[in-house]
Amino acid sequence: MMRSLWSAASGMIAQQANVDTISNNLANVNTTGYKTQRAEFKSLLYQNMQTRTTTANGENKPVAAQVGLGTRIAAMNTFYTQGAMQASESDTDFAISGDGFFAVRGDDNNVYYTRNGSFQWAIGPTGVTLCNSDGYPVLDTNGNTIVVPNGIASDNMRITSEGDIGYVGNDGNFVAMNRSIALYQFTNPAGLQKMSRSLLAVTDASGEAMNERTTAGLTRSSVRQNYLEASNVQVADEMVNLIIAQRAYELNSKAIQASDDMLQQANNLKR
Repeated sequence: MMRSLWSAASGMIAQQANVDTISNNLANVNTTGYKTQRAEFKSLLYQNMQTRTTTANGENKPVAAQVGLGTRIAAMNTFYTQGAMQASESDTDFAISGDGFFAVRGDDNNVYYTRNGSFQWAIGPTGVTLCNSDGYPVLDTNGNTIVVPNGIASDNMRITSEGDIGYVGNDGNFVAMNRSIALYQFTNPAGLQKMSRSLLAVTDASGEAMNERTTAGLTRSSVRQNYLEASNVQVADEMVNLIIAQRAYELNSKAIQASDDMLQQANNLKR
């Protein structure tokens, strides 16, 4: 009975973390470029009550008698499926169609990656620079910041579906700057470390960032100007998962109550 108390308690703790994960998904349903997460469970240690060869009559048994000791969270998996494209009136809003990630340079001078393409032009040390909503400069394929050329208005800047950067001249024609916005892919994007501000950091589990322009064998992503990628959270699915998690939490709570009642009955036998 003491074993059942701790097993049910581990189930309640695990389901609480599951509810937290689902709640975070629902909270970010309107976050641009957000990717849904799912809690994965694993069983804890098993205790051998009887081996395969021990019976009262000394006969061989086909299976052993084992009792599990509960569950715990094994991992939080992220699913990088494509989100819906939402039209935008801003010329500095970009959506990625494919497996690529934008690259930005943080305050610590490290490079971070994101699917959130809500950018804007901001005054920087080297001129009018393309930045994200936190002021981190967006990088091109050479790792440099994207700056508006002198004498060109930021409203005339364009980025093609191939990621090429240019501007519309006075004659109305597109003038290429021989620069491209950086798009990177990862061997295992689920291994990226999630930071705040919709940023992702490289880890050993994700593998090194692979530049789509310079790495052979990658399927190139495309960039859509005047679009944003919505989150891939499915509200109906999350509500169903929330109900399942709540019911599992209640069942574990009832298992604790049942174990407590049995212990109380055992104590009453002494009287």
